Amino acid sequence: MATTRVAHTNWEGNLIEGKGVVTFDSSGIGDHPVSWPARSEQANGKTSPEELIAAAHSSCFSMALSHGLAGAGTPSTRLETKAEVTFQPGTGITGIHLTVVGEVPGLDEAAFVKAAEDAKANCPVSQALTGTTITLTASLA
Repeated sequence: MATTRVAHTNWEGNLIEGKGVVTFDSSGIGDHPVSWPARSEQANGKTSPEELIAAAHSSCFSMALSHGLAGAGTPSTRLETKAEVTFQPGTGITGIHLTVVGEVPGLDEAAFVKAAEDAKANCPVSQALTGTTITLTASLA
């Protein structure tokens, strides 16, 4: 069964001086301010589209890797994934780097890296972001 998740943004003003608020409608987790300076300079307590993409990518990748490891008979006890989305003003998103450190009893480093590469290629968010370069560093704790 398909699901749909909803968020919306209210924006006031122009790009450089304007500001907005992203609201997470489906989860109800709140409103989060966004602005151009938070996107192109320091965050200063605000979020950005790139941070939201990083959150989506790190969580989706972790789920996909967890599922793949369990399906192979080597379930993880812990996965810590960081997604770094690089934004260059005037160019756009220039790349995403995933870093995952896992605790997987009975699995060697090579098998973990292979599982992580598979998750990177096949998680739905990675597939949605095929227009950008996605790199990966994977290691066991």
